[in-house]
Amino acid sequence: MKHYYIIDFDSTFTQVEALDELARISLEHHPARELIYNEIERLTNAAMEGNISFRESLAGRVKLLQANKSHLDKLIAILKKKVSSSFSRNRDFLKAHNEDVLIVSGGFKEFITPVVTPYGIKTENIYANTFLFDPAGNIIGYDESNPLSDEGGKVKLLKTMDLDGTIYGIGDGYSDFQLKESGLIEKFYAFTENIERKSVSEKADHITPSLDEFLYVNHLPRAISYPKNRILCLIVGDVPEISVHLLRRDGFSIRHKETLEEKYLKDVGMLLIANGISVNNEQLKQAEKLKTIGYLGNSKGVINRDLCNEMGIVIFDDKKGKKRSGEFIPKRMADFINKGDTAMSRNFPNMQLPRMHQAHRLIHIHQNVPGIMAQINNVFAEHHINIVAQFLMTKGNIGYVITDISKGYDDKLLKELKQIITTIKLRILY
Repeated sequence: MKHYYIIDFDSTFTQVEALDELARISLEHHPARELIYNEIERLTNAAMEGNISFRESLAGRVKLLQANKSHLDKLIAILKKKVSSSFSRNRDFLKAHNEDVLIVSGGFKEFITPVVTPYGIKTENIYANTFLFDPAGNIIGYDESNPLSDEGGKVKLLKTMDLDGTIYGIGDGYSDFQLKESGLIEKFYAFTENIERKSVSEKADHITPSLDEFLYVNHLPRAISYPKNRILCLIVGDVPEISVHLLRRDGFSIRHKETLEEKYLKDVGMLLIANGISVNNEQLKQAEKLKTIGYLGNSKGVINRDLCNEMGIVIFDDKKGKKRSGEFIPKRMADFINKGDTAMSRNFPNMQLPRMHQAHRLIHIHQNVPGIMAQINNVFAEHHINIVAQFLMTKGNIGYVITDISKGYDDKLLKELKQIITTIKLRILY
C-alpha cells in the first residue's frame, strides 16, 4: 500500500513561525512593534494549542502585519536559513519520496514554495493559503475560500483529496492533531525539534524530536542510522551551562545530575564529567552502551583508560585546565558521535575524518593485532561491498578503522564484522 507523509511547515519544516518573522521585518520601524510582536505571538500559540479557532488567529495576525510584497523576499531569505536541522540532514529522503511528501500548512504559498522546493518537494504537493494584495503590493488579506484558512482546515482539505494509502501526519500544532482525531490518518507524530506544545504532544501517537526519529521508527532511509535524541548524555557535577547547551542543541537526550547515579549507567551513551569526580571500574563496566567520556580536567588517575580501551570508550579531557574546555570538550564528544572523529582524544588514535557524501560509514574498534584489516576487508569482499574510502589508525593496543561503503548492506554483514574475534565495538554511523 502507498504511504503519504503530511508535513507541517511552521515550527516543523522550519524552526520558526513565518508570520512572526514577517512581522519583525514589516514592523521593524513601528513605534509599538514590541507590543504587536507579542500579540502576534500570542495569537499564534493560542491557535497552535487549540485555545482559539485557526481563522480567528490567522485573521488577527494578518491584520497586524502591515506587510508588503517587498517584505517577502527578506522573509524567504531568513526562512531558508531556518530550515529545521533534521529536515536539512534528510534532504535525500524528501527528494526520493517527492511523490509521497505533502506540505500541508496554514501558512502561505508565497513564502513556503521557495523554501521547500529546493528539497525536492513538488509544487503540486504544497497546500497552503495565499495572500491578497492591493495595487501597491500591500497584504490586505487572504483567500477565505481556501479550506486551510478555516478552523479544521487540514481535515477539510484532506477529505477532498481522497488519498488512497496509509497517511502519516507530522507537525507541532493542534491543527495537525485534528487530522488524527478525524480518523483520516494512520498516526500523528508530534514534532518537537523546535517547540513542544504539551497540549498537542500528550495526544500524539508518537513524539518525534526530529525527522530522524520519525524515519527510524518507520524503518525509512535516513541520514543517520540512530537518532541522536535516543542517545542519553549524562552530565555529572558542576559543569558550565555552555557545555549543557551545546550538547542539548546538538539533539542529544540530556540528564544533568550532581552525582553519578548508577540507575543511568546501563543506558548512558555519552558521559560529561566535572573536574574532581571519579568513575570507578564497576561503574564503567555497567555502562555497556557508553561511547565517549568528556572530562573537564585531567582524567589521569580518575578514569581507567585501559578499561575504556577494552570497552571501546573514547576519552576527551583537559589536562592543562584551559578556560574554554567547557566548549571544547563537548564539541569533541559530538564530533565523535556525529562523524567518528577522535582528534585530540586521550586514549584513542587521533583521526580527523573528511565529510562523507552518499555513503554509509561504519566504525570498527578492535584490538591492534596483525591481520585484522585483512579479516575486516574479507567480510566486505564476501558481501560484494564497494569501499569508497577507508581510514585506519592505531595507538598501543587499540585499532580504529573507518570504512565508507557505497551500497546498502544487510544485518548479516554487521553480524560477521562483530564476530571477528578481536572486535571491541562496531558502530553504524550513517
